[in-house]
Amino acid sequence: MFETISASIVQTRFTSREVMSLTGITLRQLQWWDERRIVVPAREGHRRLYSTEDLAEVAVICELRRRGFSLQRVRKVMRFLQREFTKRLSETVTGSSDYHLLTDGRTLSLETSARQIVDILKNSRQPMLAICLSDTVRRVRADIRHAEKKASASASRPARRKAS
Repeated sequence: MFETISASIVQTRFTSREVMSLTGITLRQLQWWDERRIVVPAREGHRRLYSTEDLAEVAVICELRRRGFSLQRVRKVMRFLQREFTKRLSETVTGSSDYHLLTDGRTLSLETSARQIVDILKNSRQPMLAICLSDTVRRVRADIRHAEKKASASASRPARRKAS
């Protein structure tokens, strides 16, 4: 169901502009998150270079922010995920699993079983928010593949000359 990044995906580092185009985040938000150590990219001089793992985390954070999470709450969620996974998000999410983050605003739960999710939702006394982390990581990987195919297709086309 979920594939790991294949060898065909050659690009492993992304500039801030590429991250912006893949996730919809602004350059200023990326800078601010770096300054606050929420997502810390590698540096090459003054350039920020994001790994595929960084990109997956940015996408999850963007999804949380779209759902109304404050940055303070996002930090708590990311710390929770780091504790639960003990490795990077994109390394954890594999073809054999779907990870769902559930919260009622106070508690966080990470579930992989549809039955557990249904039980939590049925027994909850408050509205619950569920986010499929696997879908978010899949979307990033698909966007990367799409962007690379588009780039390789445009690079293989001969350049057109303007008629004078």
